[in-house]
Amino acid sequence: MTASIAHPAPISPPSGMIPEGAIDAAEKHLRDILSLAIKHSDRHRALVVTDSRCDLAVALTEAYRRCLPEAHFIDFDSVTPDTVLAAFAELGADDLVILVQSTNFRLEAFRIRVELFKRSLKVIEHPHLSRMPWPQSLHYIESLAYDPAYYRGVGQALKARIDSAGSGIVDSGGEQLVFASPFESAKLNIGDYSGMNNVGGQFPIGEVFTEAQDLEAVNGRVRIFVFGDTSFRVNRPTKPITLVINKGRVVDVIDSTPDFDQVLANIRADEGEVWLRELGFGMNRAFSQERMVSDIGTYERMCGVHLSLGAKHGVYSKPNIKRASARYHIDVFAVTEAVYLDDEIVYRNGAWQV
Repeated sequence: MTASIAHPAPISPPSGMIPEGAIDAAEKHLRDILSLAIKHSDRHRALVVTDSRCDLAVALTEAYRRCLPEAHFIDFDSVTPDTVLAAFAELGADDLVILVQSTNFRLEAFRIRVELFKRSLKVIEHPHLSRMPWPQSLHYIESLAYDPAYYRGVGQALKARIDSAGSGIVDSGGEQLVFASPFESAKLNIGDYSGMNNVGGQFPIGEVFTEAQDLEAVNGRVRIFVFGDTSFRVNRPTKPITLVINKGRVVDVIDSTPDFDQVLANIRADEGEVWLRELGFGMNRAFSQERMVSDIGTYERMCGVHLSLGAKHGVYSKPNIKRASARYHIDVFAVTEAVYLDDEIVYRNGAWQV
């Protein structure tokens, strides 16, 4: 299944606000998420905790008001933390909590999404919206579009290919990163929560990820065009940086920048060496190498390949990496001409070929 998407040129917003047409689009996308992915119905309660610190948060809040007229809305900045916690406590299993956050809500030691999942609540989280001002806000709204045939069809097909593959190659245009190892069982973030303990998570969605079973079987070179910097924002150097990988570790860097050198220095200072771990296949067609948003956690869904630097990966355990000392998981994004699993091409021309 090969799919592409057209990107209409953004229109200028009136008075710096999100235009009405974009809010209409957000309403449609959120209705689809609520019904097709989260499977929320009016038999269950919904609580929306929001703020009004940026235009995108205001726009998403209005879209949710249209989708969920019976929901309870709380302005996080106008109440005490105890008020928010009390509202959470009133909800029961399969009720829905939506978090619309210009930054990231803090409730002291209460880890919001983790604790809500423990209570069997469904969760939709939109963090760091203030990092995506105009016109990035339009890209973000477009990224919320939920096409179940694409996400579930391509996502499940990619997982099947990954789980059966004995090796893989990321071709980044003149350089190749070779995974001479089978892969860990791939995990899906495609809006299908059947059989999962938790329903929901951070939006937008669109990713299949894995890593080599044998991290030391990863060797070669990869060119990256974006990395997550020390402020968790997208950092795009003027020319791609080449990483030299030997036995799963970064051993050299070509055409680096001071910002990227600082990222590597931080990892080495705390972990001693720089591991390459995650192999992520992003699926969200609203984002590309040319079409970006500043928040690294959002851009991670970009249709293409991302990798992680640092020893930290909470999903997969490795005998030679101690979780207690693993601190870093820094996303970097590969210039990607093609991706091969075994000898079969699965990505080219900016789209997944499965």
